[in-house]
Amino acid sequence: MSFGSVVRERRQALGIGLNDFAERLNISPAYWSRIERDHEKPPRDELIERAAAILGVRMDDLFVEAQRLPPDMRKDMAKVVLAYRRMRAINKG
Repeated sequence: MSFGSVVRERRQALGIGLNDFAERLNISPAYWSRIERDHEKPPRDELIERAAAILGVRMDDLFVEAQRLPPDMRKDMAKVVLAYRRMRAINKG
């Protein structure tokens, strides 16, 4: 699934209308609709964090759907890569 479809599915499951959701994010409904329909890339980090809070999902899960690391992990990129490589090695062996 894409970022937009994951968010749309969760939003609809919670009964939150597009206009209400966009208002909570303080953005235009048209912009958020384009995101949900995958006509726009996932939004900036702040909006992903706020969307996760509104939807009651883990912020990390939405960043994964957006195909990027959460901001705190980007600051420690070397450690993230090292941890990933170690885990891959353990799982192979």
